Amino acid sequence: MKKKVFRILGIVLLVLILTIVALPWLLKGKMANLVKEKVNQNVNATFDFAAVDLSLIKSFPNAYLDLQSVSLVNKAPFEGDTLFAADHIALQLSLAQLFQGEDKPLSIEQLTLEGLLLHIKVDTLANANYDIAVADAETDAEVTEEDDTGDFTLNLKAYALNDATIIYDDFSSGMHLELKEMHHSGTGDLSLDRSQLNTHTDALVSFEMDSTRYLKDNTIALDALLDIDLAQSKYTFLENKALINQLPLVFDGFVKVNEDNQEVDVTFKTPSSDFKNFLALIPEAYAANIDNVKTTGNFEVGGFFKGVVDEDHIPTFGITLNSTDASFKYPDLPKAVTQVFIDTEINNETGIVEDTYVDIKRISFQIDQDKFNLTSKIRELLGNTKVNLHADGTINLANISQAYPLPEDYDLTGILTADVTTAFDMASIESHQYENTATSGNADLKGFEYTSEALNHPMAIDEASLTFNPTTVALNAFKVRTGETDFSAQGTIDNLLGYLFNSENMEGRFALSSNTFVVDDFMVAEVEETTAEEAVSTAADSEQLKIPPFLDCTVTAKANTVLYDNLTLKAVSGEMRIKDETVYLKDLRSSLFDGNLLLNGAVSTKEVIPTFDMALGLDAIKISESFQMLDMFKMLAPVANALEGRLNTDIKISGNLKEDMTPNLATLSGDLLAQMLSNQVKTANTPVLAALDNQFGFLDFEKLNLKDVQTALSFEGGKVNVKPFDIKYKDMVVQVSGNHTFDHQLQYQAKIDVPAKYLGEEVNKLIAQINDDELEGLTVPVTAAIGGSYTSPTVKSDLTSGIKNLTSQLVEIQKQKLLNQGKSKAKSLIGGLLDGGQQTDSTAATGNGVTEALGGLLGSGKQQNTTTDSSATQGNTVKEAAKNVLGGLFGKKKKDSVK
Repeated sequence: MKKKVFRILGIVLLVLILTIVALPWLLKGKMANLVKEKVNQNVNATFDFAAVDLSLIKSFPNAYLDLQSVSLVNKAPFEGDTLFAADHIALQLSLAQLFQGEDKPLSIEQLTLEGLLLHIKVDTLANANYDIAVADAETDAEVTEEDDTGDFTLNLKAYALNDATIIYDDFSSGMHLELKEMHHSGTGDLSLDRSQLNTHTDALVSFEMDSTRYLKDNTIALDALLDIDLAQSKYTFLENKALINQLPLVFDGFVKVNEDNQEVDVTFKTPSSDFKNFLALIPEAYAANIDNVKTTGNFEVGGFFKGVVDEDHIPTFGITLNSTDASFKYPDLPKAVTQVFIDTEINNETGIVEDTYVDIKRISFQIDQDKFNLTSKIRELLGNTKVNLHADGTINLANISQAYPLPEDYDLTGILTADVTTAFDMASIESHQYENTATSGNADLKGFEYTSEALNHPMAIDEASLTFNPTTVALNAFKVRTGETDFSAQGTIDNLLGYLFNSENMEGRFALSSNTFVVDDFMVAEVEETTAEEAVSTAADSEQLKIPPFLDCTVTAKANTVLYDNLTLKAVSGEMRIKDETVYLKDLRSSLFDGNLLLNGAVSTKEVIPTFDMALGLDAIKISESFQMLDMFKMLAPVANALEGRLNTDIKISGNLKEDMTPNLATLSGDLLAQMLSNQVKTANTPVLAALDNQFGFLDFEKLNLKDVQTALSFEGGKVNVKPFDIKYKDMVVQVSGNHTFDHQLQYQAKIDVPAKYLGEEVNKLIAQINDDELEGLTVPVTAAIGGSYTSPTVKSDLTSGIKNLTSQLVEIQKQKLLNQGKSKAKSLIGGLLDGGQQTDSTAATGNGVTEALGGLLGSGKQQNTTTDSSATQGNTVKEAAKNVLGGLFGKKKKDSVK
């Protein structure tokens, strides 16, 4: 009997276990559909989740429902915006909920949300994205008690939000409120008409209004026991303790939700008057640990909110902050802050938002003998804000870090003295009516030093003096040192308020002077988020000089010495117009390479890659120095390395700048016009000229006359094109033209009309034997093709063929005279020779015969039958003469016979 009983119990237990295990698989689809349907029926938005998990064991005797990757996405007018999202929403439901019909209300007893994101938006037309409730189709009908049940019954015993983020953006008022890393939990029985809810909240809060940030990641915590009266929709504070940063507050009062508004009657205050309460208001990162700070005096915060909240009103409120003759001293710091007075009120007496005002009756403190005082009245804080402010005092900035724990990188020194009064309203500033403002007074800073990782060297401001006028700020003195640089400036700032409040450009005009100005001292490191691979590839190129985008000013500058890259500029003067991240240079003059520089143009850092566009005039500069120091000149005219003396040049050039603000030679384009002022050449310094010198024995390049030679070139895409220009050598003219690339690949031509008298004694004997005055100006056109590279050039010429042609024609002329064929035919041949071979048809025919005759004379054996013995004899003579001439022309040494 007992065995039978145990067997039955075992079967029942097995059935129960199988049911518990299998039932969730059978029901979770139904529950998923039920939840989606119930929610989507009641909201004008799209509710969805990726997966659902149902367990009958995890929260037994309740069912445990887990919705995963939940989202609630708005429809118009916020279509596509996510109002609500969560990684998990866990609900505990009674088991009976799993078996009731879909038309029955859904009761939730416990709720947990993980990874919540709630982003509330109100647009400029006051539309709210949380207004998603479905309108009641029977608004005109009388709602009976039976109809007022709804689809949800809230029987919560506990709820929790873990790692939540709540954002409120009101674009109509410019308000941004953000709670992040928020944890909130509550326990109580909300199914009762009257109950108590015990809550705990902690989060980081940030608050911004009209682009002004008042709070950033400040810690808040609240432990609150609330009395909840659901019948009257009234929530009363019973036992409450809040922390803002480390400032404790206690609350009393209630909030009552009515049909058309909310009633608020809440008071709060600090539970003690210890001055540590004030230090607790400061973010922990700046206040450090206040537990061991020694304080005297008091600091009290108190206030109230009372009234109704509706579309037109907020509660009236008053908040007071008060401290009298207080002091504090951090145990690890040598100095104390004493005579601290704070008397400030923040009030709204009408319930109209715009009527909120701040009255700072006094804020003052003292460190050693340094005193600071501030008074201000700020009216219509949330409307057309009106400010009246006065500040005066003297502060040794080094004492601040001696009395207050500043971050390590705030290493301040210097003496600040100020006495400033200002009055303005935001409507005038926003409408750019700065004439409605009134600011007067002065501020002086001496001995200030600033160190930053973004600067190559610490910056020392020896003196800065400002005088504030109603519409302008006068910069009376500004003396700065950093690295090897020193400069001073004076001038006026015309739009300081527009810069401070409207993000407008800072306008002004300044006169700047410097003894030594080193551009590299102002190189800054730009820190950007990059991948590991990008960080490696850009590590060497992380510095770049950036022109501040807010500057809109004109600077008249003078400097004794400016160091830029490897250049030293002396006696620099000119005008700079700075606007739109671009510096426009006007009539910038300097001494450079023992000559003079005139520069006009622009440098811009607006784009990712900086650019420049310049027009340079260089007057009487030393050629050797300029081509040694300027990589750009080496690329444009590599042959100039052989030149000694001076030149004038005008250059128009544009391109990109590298990170160190030197030109990227591969991007250059422009043109150059140069005039030589001397005629000194050293061929040994230039392989190209040395190769030409070796090729033509009758030329001595070191004796070229380069004075007043003018040349023009253009360059783009890494290629330099040289327009033809002439160089004189004795009574010869050398015409040069062609191009080269920035990597020194050459493609040039040098054309020379060589007078026959330089071709050796034998040629001159032939000319003398012809005895014709017209042959005295005879020249041979020679073309040299220069290729290869600058360091390994190749030179090819048609000199050999030119000499052969000349010799053959001289032989034919002499032959005609020997054959006594008449002076007229010889004259015809001479005319053809002087025309450079451009003969008439008959002369050409004769010339062809002469060429064949010359071939025989030079050993070809192919002679015309008309050639007589005497002409053959003369041909042998000419053959020897030609050999001698060619030998002289191609010898490396100049022959004595060359004259």
